[in-house]
Amino acid sequence: MKKLFLFIGILSMSFLNAQDITDVLQYSKQDIMGTARFRALSGAFGALGGDLSAVQINPAGSAIFLNSYGSLTLSTSNLDSDVNYFNGFSNTNSTNLNFNQTGAVFVYDNYNPESLGINKITLGLLYDQTADNADELFAFGQSTNSIDSFFLSEAQGIPLDLITIRTGESIDDLYAFLGETEGFSAQQAFLGYKALVIEADDPDNPNNTSYFSNIAPGVFNQEYFQESTGINGKFTLNLGAQVDKDYYIGLNLNSHFINYDRITIFTERNSNPGSTTARVDFDNSLSTTGTGFSAQIGGIAKVSDMIRLGASYESPTWYYIEEETTQRLITDDNLGNTSFVDPNVVNIFPEYKLRTPESYTGSIAFLFGQEGLISLDYSYKDYSAIELNSDGRNFFSTLNSEIDNRLQGVSTIRIGTEWRNGNWSIRGGYSFEESPYKNNAILGDKTGFSVGAGYDFGHFKFDVAYDYAEQQRSQQFYPGSGFTNFALVDSYRDSLTFTLGMNFN
Repeated sequence: MKKLFLFIGILSMSFLNAQDITDVLQYSKQDIMGTARFRALSGAFGALGGDLSAVQINPAGSAIFLNSYGSLTLSTSNLDSDVNYFNGFSNTNSTNLNFNQTGAVFVYDNYNPESLGINKITLGLLYDQTADNADELFAFGQSTNSIDSFFLSEAQGIPLDLITIRTGESIDDLYAFLGETEGFSAQQAFLGYKALVIEADDPDNPNNTSYFSNIAPGVFNQEYFQESTGINGKFTLNLGAQVDKDYYIGLNLNSHFINYDRITIFTERNSNPGSTTARVDFDNSLSTTGTGFSAQIGGIAKVSDMIRLGASYESPTWYYIEEETTQRLITDDNLGNTSFVDPNVVNIFPEYKLRTPESYTGSIAFLFGQEGLISLDYSYKDYSAIELNSDGRNFFSTLNSEIDNRLQGVSTIRIGTEWRNGNWSIRGGYSFEESPYKNNAILGDKTGFSVGAGYDFGHFKFDVAYDYAEQQRSQQFYPGSGFTNFALVDSYRDSLTFTLGMNFN
């Protein structure tokens, strides 16, 4: 059982190294998920409605339903990643199954002629998965940069006496003490010093604050493995209404959650002349949970029998987030002796607040009677507006400034079409989303397409969809540290989604 340890008087640098922009974006994203029909049209439903996941784009979509309706959705997704790291190339592939949507909309027709033009009222109770946090990659190659730069950059300026174990003190005790009183950098300095990655320039001086590496320059064989799991999702209470037959309005109150777990394993080997440390294994884990709230409003107008227009607004999501980390460092010297530094401590960080960006969506749909339709959505979200804080204290000023300088507003375009033949429906779609980074070499634009089909049995409906998306990114192993190595990753995600729907009346 690992000993739990709570950071109370934690320093700001401890916060800043607990998470970075990559993690903040992970917590803020919303992917195209939901019902098979929604995914088959690449989510272009802002002016259409009549689908439970469409309500997550435009709350007025619930008022399009003619009858009370419910659905249940399962999907299986496959993530394929090509990873280039110096002279090494690898491919990783992972598959997972998700229960990613369920809910119902209840329709109440209004026959009262004195009801101010309200033709019907709808109430929706919905669950939608908003992001799949499952990811896996493996990188290997030869580099001239050693992991020693990570520990050296964290250690410089920290007194030797602070990271030296005293009589009767254990590794666990000192690691926990450093977390409570000094923060992240002191813990990393202790790990590197205790595992013999770094050494004090003046080992006999307790006030020494400068360090050198026990790893000599040269070539390093390196491997990096990262695996993450978890999902983001939200529960929605929806209220909708049809007004004067041609207008639809809606409101969503959303309760969000985040579950995100990540492990990283870094291994480095060298046989460089002068190195006393020949192998380094550095393991880290992060566990994140969060709860949040947002609201949405929207409207749809029937301009004519052929054209519908839609507009919606989603407020920022205000999250409360908690994080836990663990670490382990193991090294071998050039004689085969092992230094094993595995603090039996879980670092528990104080809860902090995250505000994600608000978003705006405008939509237009062209309906060709009962034969088919074409739909287009445009959304805008400014990721530079992301903000972190902790009860008004200034722990996150540096990270917030970095977010403002490096992130940007993002436009997303989704196009979908559906054509019917009897009880059958055939669907397709395309999506494009800009990178949230001003420098898209860090994370590229995201493109995707989708196809699908459905059959209406009358009381029941069954839909299936296939969707595909690809994106490039630079995967930095330890962002914000002195070790700046990264891998180039091409990610390809495809999914099969199945939805069973039922009319209640």
